Formats: sequence, structure tokens, C-alpha cells
Amino acid sequence: MNRPVAFPAHIFRAYDIRGKLSLLSPELVFAIAQALARQYQAAGQTELVIGYDARLTSPSYAKLIQQICQQHGLHVELMGCCASPALYYAARHFNGNGIMVTASHNPKSDNGIKWIIQGEPPTPEMIQQVATWAKPHFKPEQKITLEHEPHTVVVKYCLDYQQGILDDIQLKARFKVVLDGLHGAAGRCAALVLEKLGCEVIQLRCKANGEFPDHAPDPSQAAHLRLLQQSVLAEQADIGIALDGDGDRVVIVDEQANIISPDRLMVLFAKICLLDHPQHEVVFDVKCSNLVANSVRDAGGTAKMIRTGSTFLRQYLAQSQGQAVFGGEYAGHYVFNDGRGFGYDDGLYAALRILEYIAQQNMSISQALADYPDRCSTEDTYISTHQQDPQQVLDCVADLSQDCPANLSQIDGVRLDFTDGFGIIRASNTGEYFTVRFDAENLERLDAIRDTFANMLQPHYPQIAQDILNAK
Repeated sequence: MNRPVAFPAHIFRAYDIRGKLSLLSPELVFAIAQALARQYQAAGQTELVIGYDARLTSPSYAKLIQQICQQHGLHVELMGCCASPALYYAARHFNGNGIMVTASHNPKSDNGIKWIIQGEPPTPEMIQQVATWAKPHFKPEQKITLEHEPHTVVVKYCLDYQQGILDDIQLKARFKVVLDGLHGAAGRCAALVLEKLGCEVIQLRCKANGEFPDHAPDPSQAAHLRLLQQSVLAEQADIGIALDGDGDRVVIVDEQANIISPDRLMVLFAKICLLDHPQHEVVFDVKCSNLVANSVRDAGGTAKMIRTGSTFLRQYLAQSQGQAVFGGEYAGHYVFNDGRGFGYDDGLYAALRILEYIAQQNMSISQALADYPDRCSTEDTYISTHQQDPQQVLDCVADLSQDCPANLSQIDGVRLDFTDGFGIIRASNTGEYFTVRFDAENLERLDAIRDTFANMLQPHYPQIAQDILNAK
């Protein structure tokens, strides 16, 4: 006798829906679409636009969501394969309503759904509301067979998005750019924008391919950037740009093929925005180093740290009444709110603001960042909870940290700020693991800060402590 398939509540995350295709089945997408239609109607909305990424299942999932929403009386248009920023741009013509079928930078075995209502992403409570409303409609035994849908590009939407950028960005120099689309949905359109701005563009993996033949479309992994780095050197390019699977995140490689850390990029973006908007606020997430806050203050701005999640970042900026002029996340999301840009994370737009600035200053990227040297840091490292209660582990660190010469923050997990670095441990919203990251001015201090966390946990949680020591 077959066991009933459980409703996968854990894929309804803090800021989107995302999971393995074995969980995000057509039957579940059908149920989610019912809930999304209800949520739009409950908000008094009557129209929306739907886009999708390069993944093989994305076109058919988008078509299914469209059909369900139309059955609920909503006016829905399908804008085809596109980047998430292009979807957000198009949604402005639909009262700020749009659904994007994407798993962002995740591997090809995954898919997901993002959405905005009246220009803003859903709160965690709204995402859980969709889960609650979807559950009664989830009937896995009633198999849904979807026809194969080809990936199509609706030209008018692509052109509108391009024109929005072209009206904003002014390049006073001609650049040689290596663009790596990582086979995602953003590469084709990004290349066209760069060319229209007068750049010479060397394209790498800019054709959408949901098989992702090399690796997941995740530019935050240094190993995924080797082709880009090699091409920047071989072509003697001014910049390397890598976009993630749906184009809302970017990683920049300078003219010497050095990967620019998100912290350093945020400092540059903050400087750019504060030049025209002194004494305004710059927002960043808890995974960013002290370099960001210190540099913002040095530039005359107000530094504001918030919890991790691009949804929370965009909501904060939207509700700041113009006081916050820029926001960034260590994951590579950058949002301009300085009277330019569109108030959402767009990897291409962020890269163009760099090119615009270095053209105005007549300098290279490495020169623009010379005052902000690289730091010693670990990447985001995922470690198991080892079946321990995550909150108890976090409480243990918070309690024992009272004896440390560090400032404690519990905005999102437990973060300890020392004079020359920081460490953070956060519980996952979706799985049985923690995320840890450590940063310092030099390797010796990095090791010391990591040891501090491990030593606090060793007596009570030795397995977690050992995993922290192994974080690199």
C-alpha cells in the first residue's frame, strides 16, 4: 500500500517558494496557483503578468499558473522567458503584480516561485498564507500531465525593460565586457543592453539552457567563475559580469580577473549613492562585514543592518520614504533607491552603475576599490544541526558571548562584532542546518573569532563546534 504524499510545507520559505522538482510537482503548482489567485483577489487585484526562467519545467508551470488565475477571473499575460528584474519591470503595467517561475541560482533539479503584489514581495506571513490556502487543493493522487511548452521570448516586454535601463544609464566611455549568463534567463537581454550602450561584449553562456551543462547558475561560487576570469585576462577586458539564473544577483570580476567581494561592492555602491544624497541611510544584511558599516559612516551616511533576505531588503527600502538610498546583501543582491533604478534587485543594472561611475572618474574598477582592501573571510558555510534544537544552540552562543569583548546582535541568528571582525551563526528557514560566516582583517584574527564560537559550543554541542572549526 502506497503512503500518501505529504504536503511539503518546508519549501514555503521566508521569501519565496523553492524546492526539488520531486516536491514541486504539477499537482503542487496547481494548488499553489489556486492560493496565489486567491491572495491577489483578497488584495483587490485584477491583473498580473507571469514570467519564467530557463528551467525545463518553467514554461509549462507558468502556463498552468496562468490558466488557474484566469479561471479565477484575473487578467493574466505571459511574458515568456526572462530575468526576474524584467518581470518586475513589466509588472509596473499590471498594478505592480507579477509571478516569476524560477529557482534562481539553484541546480536544475529544483524550481520555485517568486511573486510581487502591488510592487512589493510577499511577507513571510503571506507566503505561509499561500501554503495554508494551497494545502486543501493538493491532491497528488490526481495526476496532472502537462504538455511540453517551449521557451519563448515576448519581444515587447524585453524591449521595454531594455529601454528603461537605457533611459537611466549614461556611459561616457566604451568598455570591453565579458558577460557570463551561466545559461540562465538573463544573459541574452543583458548582452543586448550592453551592446546598445556601446560596449564590446564577449558572451559566455548567454543562451538560456535549462540543462545547465556546466554547473548550477550560481555565480557566488568561485569555482563557477573560472571561465569568466580566464576570458577577462585573455580579452584584456575592463570588467567581467556574471549573472545568476534569474538575473537578480551579480558577481563582478575586475580588469585583473579578481573577484570583487560583495562587501567591497556594497561600499562602492554606498559611496556612489551618498555622493548625491549625503546623510542618508544605507541598508545591508547581517552577513556583511564591518567594512560596510564603517565605510558608510565614514562617507557621512547612516548604516542600518537588517535580517538576511532580498524580500526584507526591498520592503525596507520601499517603506523608508526615500531615506534609505541603497541596500545590499552579501548574497549579491543590490538595490538602488536613490531616485534611479527601479527599487528592486537587478544584477545587470548594478553592474552598469559601476561602469557609469568608473567612466565618470576615468579609472579602473581596481582603482575605484583601492581604498577598500580585501578582507579575510569564509564563504557561507552550511553545517548540520545534528538534530539539536536550533534555537537552544543560538541561545547558548548568545548567553556565553556575554563574556566576549564583542557586541551582540540577534537580528537574525547570533552575530558577534569585534573591533577587527565578526562571526555569525544563523538557523536555516528551510532545512536542518545552520549557516556560519566569519570575517576579519587578517587570517590570525579570523581563526581566533572562529575558535571563539567553537569553544563556546564545545561543552554542550561538540559536533557543531567541530563543524564550525572546519568552516573555510
